[in-house]
Amino acid sequence: MLFAIQTLQLGVKSLFLHPLRSLLTVLGIFIGVASVIWLLAIGEGISKKAQEQIENLGADNIIVRSVKPPNEVLNQGSQGRGMQIPEYGLTRADFARLSETIPTIIAAIPVRGLRETFQKGRRKVDGRLVGCTPEYIDVARLTLFEGRFINDNDNREAQDYCVLGSKTAELLFPYEEPIGQLVRIGQNYNFRVIGIMKERAPSAGIGGSFAAQDYAYDIYIPLNTLRTRVGDTVVVRRTGSMEGETVQLSQITLKIDKSEHVMESSELIKMTLQDYHKYEDYGVTVPLELLEQAKTTRMMFNVFMGMIAGISLVVGGIGIMNIMLATVTERTREIGIRRALGAKRGDIVRQFLIETVVLSVVGGGLGVIVGLTCRPVTMLMMAAIKKANPNLIMSLPAIVREIEPIIVYWSIPLAFFISVVIGVVFGLYPAVRAAKMDPIEALRHE
Repeated sequence: MLFAIQTLQLGVKSLFLHPLRSLLTVLGIFIGVASVIWLLAIGEGISKKAQEQIENLGADNIIVRSVKPPNEVLNQGSQGRGMQIPEYGLTRADFARLSETIPTIIAAIPVRGLRETFQKGRRKVDGRLVGCTPEYIDVARLTLFEGRFINDNDNREAQDYCVLGSKTAELLFPYEEPIGQLVRIGQNYNFRVIGIMKERAPSAGIGGSFAAQDYAYDIYIPLNTLRTRVGDTVVVRRTGSMEGETVQLSQITLKIDKSEHVMESSELIKMTLQDYHKYEDYGVTVPLELLEQAKTTRMMFNVFMGMIAGISLVVGGIGIMNIMLATVTERTREIGIRRALGAKRGDIVRQFLIETVVLSVVGGGLGVIVGLTCRPVTMLMMAAIKKANPNLIMSLPAIVREIEPIIVYWSIPLAFFISVVIGVVFGLYPAVRAAKMDPIEALRHE
């Protein structure tokens, strides 16, 4: 035990003879360990955000959305007939057909959404007008801030009631209470405000069948009211031209009785819709399938990030070997004297290995400490960039703007262990080379 302590003291003392060189050697291991922890933490944060957005769609839900086909498909056969208003997407017949024919569906929620201008006095807001049923508040994971949401009676009687999104309420009514006030939607209709929603984070776009949504600028009205007041056909007049389209439903969210039936039900839904649509003007999103894909992607992403960070550790190990080889050359005479005084080859190997292990342990320890600062440092950097260049931050995807690194705790002992192993592996050759020196030749070395 005493011998081991003396050997350790000798190794540390040898490192302190060249503090700058030892510090630079430690830096390679330090960067490698910190990189492993930081990259895995950032990857975990991004993956978790993506999974949360998918989970918000509901693992036992299937979402069917209207998708506009290319114009050349919609305009087939319309040449020479004047202005044509293309009709595409989901229909009320699709809604009834899916609800009645697929036994695993326990609830179906129809939605119709379109871009519209909302006005109160001189204040205007461009947002999304959503015709929906009372169940939509649960499907979209919305929360009321004040008032109430639309109910079955509102929908059945096509009442002119509306519920405002958080930003819509803030911009239209900056100084007054919105509940009970009238809001003009489009050019012709006034709706009475009955509720205000709490702020909800935007959802990211998922594939080609699920567009990104910012709920803050929405206004919700009963679905039957939208059909009665606006209709299925919307015509937009621009300078010198008119454009229009006919869409009955923008989205149908289907709730399945058991998660085990989700994949089977999605295939039945696709087969049912194929028989009644001459071209593919709909998209089927299965959150459960996306969630499984996200988990697989997360594993692959973590492995990839770990490999990149691992390269830094290998580079640090090469640095250790390089320095220790130079040290062996410098200390050739010392090695010869120790061998002449009775030191065995094993003693020489242990001495140099201890030096490399000390370098690796110090570098690994510092790397772990800095790695644990990943979250606060990242948040401070994002805040500083946001303050200095807010446009740059707003141009980034929401999933990047809201990133919160999550420390992968198994990465800490793993990175530290790998740093020690690399120290041993890359320090072994210089140690063995030192031990194999001929004592007489080493004593002659100048």
